[in-house]
Amino acid sequence: MNNDLFKNAIALTGGISTGKSTVCNLLKLHGFLTIDADKIAHRLLDENSAKIASMFGSQYIENGKVLRKKLGKIIFSNEQNKLKLEQLLHPLIKEEIIKESKVFEDANKPYFIDIPLFFEKMHYPIAKSLVVYTPNHIQIERLMNRDNITKEEAKLKISNQMDIEKKKELADLIIDNSKDLKNLQKEVERIIGEIL
Repeated sequence: MNNDLFKNAIALTGGISTGKSTVCNLLKLHGFLTIDADKIAHRLLDENSAKIASMFGSQYIENGKVLRKKLGKIIFSNEQNKLKLEQLLHPLIKEEIIKESKVFEDANKPYFIDIPLFFEKMHYPIAKSLVVYTPNHIQIERLMNRDNITKEEAKLKISNQMDIEKKKELADLIIDNSKDLKNLQKEVERIIGEIL
């Protein structure tokens, strides 16, 4: 792999509902370029809806769009299904991220790639990582509120990922998002200071 590929990239990761999107938006406000792996995944899901239909059934597709919540139910609860979907999507997502990052590398400035499963999958040779951290109990609470689900469902979703404490240990940079938005803005500014 080309070593210059992710030279200026910083992997932005965290856990489900730890506030990655909010951090991404704050970084954009500060003029940083970001690549969002989830957004790419959603687009690719729809582009490959015919394949998804033949893999899992046409009931997960409506008007050429994948019903993500419905599909999520059989993905989160079944390891086989999860792997099948990942084998289809991950290489495509990677290809797209590489394409976008080549454009960003030309600017020769730090930029962020939001990869939720950065530590779990380790497909990306990115030297620096930034973890958006929230203690587990806050994570559960926020996820319950965000997706309007029970504590059990929230725990199941979170258990599909590496423990947030472990990610915190592996990270080069950490943003603490256990308080309010004002505090998060301060944290983002602190990190930008460290990067630049």
